[in-house]
Amino acid sequence: MKTFIKLGCLIGLVCAMATPVFAGEEKVMLMLGGKFCEAYLGDVEAALAKLSGVKAVDLKSMKGHAVVTIESGKVKPAQLVTVVNGVKGDSWYCTGEVMK
Repeated sequence: MKTFIKLGCLIGLVCAMATPVFAGEEKVMLMLGGKFCEAYLGDVEAALAKLSGVKAVDLKSMKGHAVVTIESGKVKPAQLVTVVNGVKGDSWYCTGEVMK
């Protein structure tokens, strides 16, 4: 019986380590748009990465979207939208909208 308990604890520990959960983080998905924005995704990524509390920016997982990993409580989704909406040039601009 003790062997089964030890084995169960070991399996539980291995499973817990295999799927890390980072406390205090959340992912926010933004739908990107705007005139020629897709040509300036590097600028979008750089602008989002500069925002304090942003841990990662993924622009490759889903075309036309940004998946932003943030520290909970430090960044609000509306701040991410404001940053994306500020990415623009002479004849192009980007827009962002939080996906629910």
